Amino acid sequence: MSDIPPSSTSAGAPLGSSVIPIVNKLQDIVVQLGSQSTIQLPQVAVVGNQSSGKSSVLEALVGRDFLPRGNEICTRRPLLLQLIQTKPRSDGGSDDEWGEFLHQGSKRFHDFSEIRREIEAETNRVVGDNKGVSDQQIRLKIFSPNVVDITLVDLPGITKVPVGDQPTDIEARIRTMILSYIKNPACLILAVTPANSDLANSDALQIAGNADPDGHRTIGVITKLDIMDRGTDARNHLLGKTIPLRLGYVGVVNRSQEDILLNRSIKDALIAEEKFFLSRPAYNGLTDRLGVPQLAKKLNQILVQHIKALLPNLKSRISNALCATAKEYESYGHITESRAGQGALLLNFLTKYCEAYSSTLEGKSKEMSTSELCGGARIHYIFQSVFVKSLEEVDPCEDLTDDDIRTAIQNATGPRSALFVPDVPFEVLVRRQITRLLDPSLQCARFIFDELIKISHKCMMTELQRFPVLQKRMDEVILDFLREGLEPSQTMIRDILEMEMDYINTSHPNFIGGTKAVEVAMQQVKSSRISHPFARPKDGVEPEKTSSSASQIKSRSFLGREANGIVSDQGVLSAVDAEKSATSGNTSWSGFSSIFRGSDSQASAKNNLLNKQYNEAAQDDVYQNLSTIYLKEPPTILRSSETHSEQEAIEIQITKLLLKSYYDIVRKNIEDLVPKAIMHFLVNYSKRELHNVFIEKLYRENMIEELLKEPDEIAIKRKRTRETLRILQQAKRTLDELPLEAESVERGYRMGSEPKQKHEELPSTRRSRLDSNGYGQLQM
Repeated sequence: MSDIPPSSTSAGAPLGSSVIPIVNKLQDIVVQLGSQSTIQLPQVAVVGNQSSGKSSVLEALVGRDFLPRGNEICTRRPLLLQLIQTKPRSDGGSDDEWGEFLHQGSKRFHDFSEIRREIEAETNRVVGDNKGVSDQQIRLKIFSPNVVDITLVDLPGITKVPVGDQPTDIEARIRTMILSYIKNPACLILAVTPANSDLANSDALQIAGNADPDGHRTIGVITKLDIMDRGTDARNHLLGKTIPLRLGYVGVVNRSQEDILLNRSIKDALIAEEKFFLSRPAYNGLTDRLGVPQLAKKLNQILVQHIKALLPNLKSRISNALCATAKEYESYGHITESRAGQGALLLNFLTKYCEAYSSTLEGKSKEMSTSELCGGARIHYIFQSVFVKSLEEVDPCEDLTDDDIRTAIQNATGPRSALFVPDVPFEVLVRRQITRLLDPSLQCARFIFDELIKISHKCMMTELQRFPVLQKRMDEVILDFLREGLEPSQTMIRDILEMEMDYINTSHPNFIGGTKAVEVAMQQVKSSRISHPFARPKDGVEPEKTSSSASQIKSRSFLGREANGIVSDQGVLSAVDAEKSATSGNTSWSGFSSIFRGSDSQASAKNNLLNKQYNEAAQDDVYQNLSTIYLKEPPTILRSSETHSEQEAIEIQITKLLLKSYYDIVRKNIEDLVPKAIMHFLVNYSKRELHNVFIEKLYRENMIEELLKEPDEIAIKRKRTRETLRILQQAKRTLDELPLEAESVERGYRMGSEPKQKHEELPSTRRSRLDSNGYGQLQM
């Protein structure tokens, strides 16, 4: 160690003379972004317990007393310390040393005790006197020819028990603050542990292990080696045998409290430190891991390599942030004061919007989605997959029963029986089915209207966000305009349906026609009769009564046809009455008994009259009874009989065939004409006339100023974004200076431009560990 003079602190300066100052400059630039910054710059965070010797290590690196001291917590706000090496007087510079605070501007503090007082005052200004902590940084630059270029963040010391009026969760707050720094992959961790404590229980190494479990970013510092118990040493700790770290350990000797009270200079303390290590045989061969000068050199070397490793990602993050900010700033546009400029701006907005609207409908939008249908494709989907498909799935006879059709046929014949199937029932029924097409057609128009509203919202440009009044008025104009287009569309749809209902064109070439319908209907009825030769008896009817039931149906069918098919619910002859009539032997009454009111006594009187077994008085009574015919009152609602004849079945089938055939013709017409009406009166009309409507409604001289009025928050956002853009551009220019200089630093460093120290070589295990981590070329 005798060959390592204290001035070796400055010997390592050339290593980072180009790289670290540029990163420091970046930190000064990025700090202007405040909490919104997501750019993580390389730095070294100092972590340790309260009274672990952190402050002494930092002061030894600077060579001056400048940090607050005391028995209680002293560092209550993170102190970002940038050590900047200046040219000494021997190189044409100056030996002056001074500090500058960011919050004090360019004011220089040449008295380092004044720097201490400023740190205390600035801490109390934010935190107060209650020993609380805050995560707001204090930024301090130290300019001196006796330092190496390093950037350090002194974090509050870890404390276990709150003292005085400290918050009860002081430990949790400090740990959270420390982790917020050291979890950053760009941050190196300087874990400070006093030698007179158990290294395995070190809070600094424990919290560093949480953020850096592999130990790639952690440098261990063992302080107070001079106050270890007699007979003990820290050799195994420094060799990494106790808790290994990839970047190793450095041992230092701090100034004692007595030295501080006696104003012993740091220069004298460094000389005493050197003598201590020389006097301890246990530390022979560890010269590269002992003393503050070696710590400064090691930090400088590792920080330079760390910066170079992070450069590609750092450049990428700054470039991405710059592009995003530039795009955001562009979205806010520029302020135009002149009336002509405002008019041109408004016209440009309206024109660009109309172009975007038309492009979206035509499928020519530059922002076309690949994950879902949009624009005109959605309109086509509604026409074909919603409207047409829904109509094709409808059965025109699904809500018509055979009884409904037979009733309609019978009603159309009036008081007569029809010789042929009448036209009126077909026309009535087919108009009823055509009417069902009106609602889905109007609904289709409404769907397209809603889609156009959605498209109009998506076409709103980002630039319009700065003009909420204009955006609102454009929405109102578009909504009213599309409503105006919806009305003629719906009117046309109604006219189309009314035209279809007003004229039933049975001469249409695709219409099945009466002759063909009769032929098909007869075949269907015939095939149905063959497949069902016997009528299936109803539940509860005995097999032996089947013949009588069949005769009853035949009789009822006959009567129904003779009486125009109308049979009262109460006037139908029951099977039992029919059987009695058949067995009475009087066939002349069999067809009419259902419409006469009779009783058992009346039947008996008739029999006595015919057999001449009663006297004249009795015969007069019988004649008197037979001379009055009683009819049952017809029910309020008359329905067709439950069964129908083969002729009626044919008529029903003919009507169904005609109905389905003509409905299909109308459905195809509707499927073709409704989309055409919507496209003509609504979609294409909006494309053609939207720009003219905008000009008419909005492009007015007395409205331009009101429409282009910006809210205050937009102006604030533009100003803030412009400032962020300026900062990022400055950071990008600063970073562009780095690559060549960093390469020259690395090349010169590898060539061994560093003055060689006369000390023992590193142990082979230690050298291999450094080589595997990428720092093997650093001859420490």
